[in-house]
Amino acid sequence: MDKRPIGVFDSGLGGLSVIKELNRVLPDENIIYFGDTGRVPYGTRSAETIVKYARQDEKFLLSHDVKLIIAACGTVSSVAGFTANELPVPFIEVVTPAAKAAVKATKTNRIGVLGTAATVNSNSYKNAMLNFNPELTVVQNACPLFVQLVENGWIDRDDEVTVATAKRYLKPLCEAGVDTVILGCTHFPAIKEIIGDVMGDSVTLINSGEQAALAAAEYLTTNYLLGEGGRRRYFVSDRVQSFASTASILLGSDIEDDVEMINIDSFGG
Repeated sequence: MDKRPIGVFDSGLGGLSVIKELNRVLPDENIIYFGDTGRVPYGTRSAETIVKYARQDEKFLLSHDVKLIIAACGTVSSVAGFTANELPVPFIEVVTPAAKAAVKATKTNRIGVLGTAATVNSNSYKNAMLNFNPELTVVQNACPLFVQLVENGWIDRDDEVTVATAKRYLKPLCEAGVDTVILGCTHFPAIKEIIGDVMGDSVTLINSGEQAALAAAEYLTTNYLLGEGGRRRYFVSDRVQSFASTASILLGSDIEDDVEMINIDSFGG
């Protein structure tokens, strides 16, 4: 029994898709979440800046004596995953678990990847999947506006702006006839229904946040690190109320009393 919390970080609200799944598969674990709402999005930043932000986020979580860190951010996982080598605790990223799930799910060997510009440009998901199956055809598209739409709460299934944006972003994947799509940014599951409506019922959507949560559950179980307590604490770098309002919708419960703002710059970089 290890009562230390799991640490989870993301550029903003997106990592809550990981929290939602952790609530399902590891309800008794204590969790510390950091959403870098003051510097979102990460996906449009330089590699150097992304690495700096990742290290600061990790240092903050380590200050809470976490037993495991989950980079609930496709951009960090793709561009700064090597920072795991600097950590004194285990590290789980979102790319590898989602890539494995997509390769297993596809029946036509045609897979789409949606992510931020930094994630798509890194080819992280593509390379990971081709390592599992070199015969795949992988179609990628950067969807930077999705992050801002989710951060601003434009997530209703019939939201005209978000639906129109999805149709434009998903057109190349539809034309390519993919049968599986990786939601390669943890913000994207918040609009999974919209993406599913555009792609059609025959296309399987892989939630990278869900796969990371399942990987975390497997690791903790295998290594006898499961804990107890079930407390969730949320930290942000800007605007507690804005985060809490949208987060409560995404998680299905009021978390405002559990959210605090911190100065992330005080954690070096």
